Amino acid sequence: MTRPTDPAEPTPADQPVGTGEEALADAGLPQDPAGDETAPPSAPRAGRGGLAHRLYNGEAGLDVVGRSRLIYKITAIVVLLCVVTIVFRGFNFGIDFEGGNSFRLPGSQEQLADARAAAEDAGAQVATAQIVGGDTLLIRTEQLDNEAERAVVESLADAVGIEPAQVSPESVSADWGQDITDQALVALAVFLVAVVLFLAVRFQPKMAVGAMAALAHDIVITAGVYSLIGFEVTPSTVIGFLTILGFSLYDTVVVFDKVDENTRDLGTSARMTWGEAANLAVNQTLMRSINTSVIALLPVAGLLFVGAGLLGVGTLKDLALVLFVGLAAGTYSSIVLATPIVADLKEREPEVQALRRRVLARRSSAARTGGAAAPSGPVASARRRRPSGGVAVADLPRSVPADVVVESPASVRPDGPRGASAAPRPGARPQRPGTGRPSGKRRR
Repeated sequence: MTRPTDPAEPTPADQPVGTGEEALADAGLPQDPAGDETAPPSAPRAGRGGLAHRLYNGEAGLDVVGRSRLIYKITAIVVLLCVVTIVFRGFNFGIDFEGGNSFRLPGSQEQLADARAAAEDAGAQVATAQIVGGDTLLIRTEQLDNEAERAVVESLADAVGIEPAQVSPESVSADWGQDITDQALVALAVFLVAVVLFLAVRFQPKMAVGAMAALAHDIVITAGVYSLIGFEVTPSTVIGFLTILGFSLYDTVVVFDKVDENTRDLGTSARMTWGEAANLAVNQTLMRSINTSVIALLPVAGLLFVGAGLLGVGTLKDLALVLFVGLAAGTYSSIVLATPIVADLKEREPEVQALRRRVLARRSSAARTGGAAAPSGPVASARRRRPSGGVAVADLPRSVPADVVVESPASVRPDGPRGASAAPRPGARPQRPGTGRPSGKRRR
């Protein structure tokens, strides 16, 4: 309880009206339309500069929260296509997972086709044939017994023109590939549990849900593209998958940290809604996310397109493809997918809904106060003259245009009571009621 001399404590309505609105306008973001989906966005400020300038200053105006439904639809279509590809096309597992034999021998690019044909002529089904290290041929086949392996070794030596002792055969069991798969799954499970606990403790559980949804999106997209292209699944592929998980979560945590900073004191200040604060955080970290992704994608793109595409060095093309697709999908999910999911979950909380109502009420009150300060336009009067000169009160219309000011009924009054005489002019004698003669002593 405060004494009359104590200053009054500031309330959310006493906060500066333009604090949240100015931040949204600077970022080029629309305000919450208060449930009206057709409400026009706020006009951007003039002189904001070009796209690069606006991106650098966090003024891109990317409305990811307001367009979350469109984002969900596009993401669902792409994810569905990737799932269909995985189910019906499957993966091309290498000998590290299915078992098989590999043969290493010295040779050049011109001898690669002859070596492959020689192994097939010996009765082996060749899975891959590639150059390793620039001067070594690597031929991988299905699982062979000892006699079939010796036949392939002799055939390869004759085709390339070397001694059979220079061919190095190697047999890989399918159990080894199964062990790799099991260890990778265990590592993935431990990683996901640790990340969920960290996000739930550091931020809040709903942010952990958004991060896991973005992470699942990245895995499905990467696996679908890998299945569609048909590259062989090797241990390098598994390493690439584990790598993109860390990158995707890193970028998402950066955005969530800014969201947490913007929404920390919203309950007391009520300067903007939770969704608007999250939208602002995405725009403020957009340039950082783009810079991080471009720097990470450039060397991977060089390895994939220049190394495997132009130079024909396919040793690391499986790792390069996983990293390239995973990094691109992680950038998309961290910017436009994770934050809208968290915002939609938060909007269901009663506290966030009450905050939204307070913000909209404050803005509505500020708009009414600002609009009534300077009325303009013609004045609609409720008085009309009778032919006899009296004044009558007419009924007010049900609605008038917004630029017309209506006088209140209290201002509609007759000019004076009927039968009353007008006030005498200064210096004139008063007149008697009902007569036009002045009062006083009668002259003879």
